[in-house]
Amino acid sequence: MSPTLREARAEYFQRNGFPPDGGYQESWVKLKLGPVPIAFPNTSARKRAVPYHDLHHVVTGYDTDLLGEAEIGAWEIASSCRGFGAALYLDLQVMGFVVLAKPREVFRAFLRGRKTENLYGAPFDDALLAKPVSDVQRELGLDREIPAATASDYAAFAGWSVLSVGMNFWPVVLLLGWLVGKATA
Repeated sequence: MSPTLREARAEYFQRNGFPPDGGYQESWVKLKLGPVPIAFPNTSARKRAVPYHDLHHVVTGYDTDLLGEAEIGAWEIASSCRGFGAALYLDLQVMGFVVLAKPREVFRAFLRGRKTENLYGAPFDDALLAKPVSDVQRELGLDREIPAATASDYAAFAGWSVLSVGMNFWPVVLLLGWLVGKATA
């Protein structure tokens, strides 16, 4: 029998070195980007989204390394963040860091998201956590093969990719423009 979402999430927390409660109520999120430690505020909007995000890792199997976060981000964007603005923002950020290096992998996850559902918008309660993982995967369409990509899928991916990369690198572009302007003045 398939473990419940609650059981699978507990194992996911343990495997990834997260606290038993996921750290959802912590004031700061602390992680490493390669060897570089970073921290950012754990806002109320992030606290609302991250329990779903963690369940998405459980049901999709995407890892928590940089590629896995970009894959889950692309999948969540494509399957709709449904009013979870913090999720969309963070998904775009991580997707923008990885899509240029691993476009095939990120596109595959994005395409999967276009053809499946996610848990954003579902009540986050004991009834959800008591469901077997395999049942939730079936309900979301994650147990099916991903159909071939259409022109619409490629266009949507291109648009979201440009947005995600631009979102991360616009400060660099502005700085370079300012430096060029100063050099030619």
